[in-house]
Amino acid sequence: MKKWIMTLPPVMAAISCGQEARQAEPAGQDGPQRPNVVIIVADDLGFGDVSCYGRQTMPTPCLDSMARGGLLFNHAYATSATSSPSRYALFTGMYPWRADMHILPGDAPLMIPVDMPTMPKMFQALGYRTAAIGKWHLGMGDGHTDWNQEIVPAANTVGFDYTNIIPATVDRVPTVYVENGRVVGLDPEDPIRVRYTKPFPGEITGREHPELMKMPFHHGHDGTIINGIPRIGHMMGGTAALWDDATMADYFYERAEAFVDAHQDEPFFLYYGLHQPHVPRTASAAYAGSTPYGPRGDVIAEADGLVGRMMRHLEALNLLDNTLVIFTSDNGAVVQDGYEDGADTLLGEHDPNGGLRGGKYSLFDGGTHVPFIAYWKGHIQPGVSDAWFTQLDLYASLAALVGGDAPAGLDTENQLPVLLGQSRKGRRSQVIEAMGRLGYMQDGYALLPPYKGPERNETGIELGNLKEFALYNLAEDVHQDHDLSREEPRRLRRLRKAFLKATAGFYQPAVEEEKLQ
Repeated sequence: MKKWIMTLPPVMAAISCGQEARQAEPAGQDGPQRPNVVIIVADDLGFGDVSCYGRQTMPTPCLDSMARGGLLFNHAYATSATSSPSRYALFTGMYPWRADMHILPGDAPLMIPVDMPTMPKMFQALGYRTAAIGKWHLGMGDGHTDWNQEIVPAANTVGFDYTNIIPATVDRVPTVYVENGRVVGLDPEDPIRVRYTKPFPGEITGREHPELMKMPFHHGHDGTIINGIPRIGHMMGGTAALWDDATMADYFYERAEAFVDAHQDEPFFLYYGLHQPHVPRTASAAYAGSTPYGPRGDVIAEADGLVGRMMRHLEALNLLDNTLVIFTSDNGAVVQDGYEDGADTLLGEHDPNGGLRGGKYSLFDGGTHVPFIAYWKGHIQPGVSDAWFTQLDLYASLAALVGGDAPAGLDTENQLPVLLGQSRKGRRSQVIEAMGRLGYMQDGYALLPPYKGPERNETGIELGNLKEFALYNLAEDVHQDHDLSREEPRRLRRLRKAFLKATAGFYQPAVEEEKLQ
């Protein structure tokens, strides 16, 4: 185990959230053949934002409780340091850079081809009821979406029987819920118009009317003001359909709970995309002002509470012994991400990255190293795993669990024994991606290629744009302070060769780099 990662804290009544540690037997041949699967994905939650990883500055009692009864992964990774690519990999089992995935605007077309194999389609083929509820950010429609009609193709075509989602992120228009391809609560007499080029005539924007903002923008968020918050992009109309930021958490939780209730007697797969702690951070009344860290801390507490509510509900329905629950984040943490919400000035001693370098948008480890907990009562032995696991492998691993099929040619690998805590031997290598830039990890080492560009972006995060190849030993140098490229030239050449092979046709080395091949 890495010296810097602490083991789970002792069970304390003061932080109990309904799920105490239980002794359990590993899954075996006598276990349920078709367990339910619930995947909960937070948005921009850092490795250090979950207190069961040993840092108690930001208490997350419900996640701590889930971890005490399940398996806490010290070395779990997303494929990408931003949300759209990360979620693409989760559902498709393919590296997102193969499809040129990037952060999508709110009017982007559906980025997963309707004929492409996906994890939810795999569940559907086995008779599972499937749902996607919450944060989506994978596009919808054909790129010329009329938000006032049925949206085709809808997110349902990816493999979901039911969807109730936001088109992109909470800081992008259109700020509406879309249920099964239709905007919820739309008044036909007040049609929606959306574009990302220039403001509409008569539109109220943050740039032109700062006096109307209750949450000022810092950078990039100077478009349409909705609920006192300026967004990215431009929107007119749809007044009756606009979401209420402060009630969004309850809106989506209630629909997730209703889906579970409706299908408790048949196998189901639920993707539950939390929007916390992504900006703009607007906690519900129950959590607003509940932490000393401002809005960011409040919405992390809210996300933790939502996980606790779901776990307690599954327990009340006697479903926990036949439900695998996975909690993770789409990418690393970011603090100042476009609004003046005080998050950067109220951190105190809290480190959202948990000692990692970089964060969201970064090729450094903080961009893709994420919290990850797997819970399955009676089938996953509670504990801590030091095996390397990536979200990319959930497709093949869950297919193996339920007797499904992950077609040949995907990047996903069957790591079910690792997911269930039955093996400590995880992945050996992985390509990581951040804002179109690629890196490589193998056997505990990280290889970062040279890229042109600024050292940091508007968020203040170090991006990993280096002048030459760098090599880091993640087991001994968590913060990636010591470049080993000159001390270990053989390892550098070996990893570089493997990286160029894995990314052939996607990463193009400069002439001066080719001599290292």
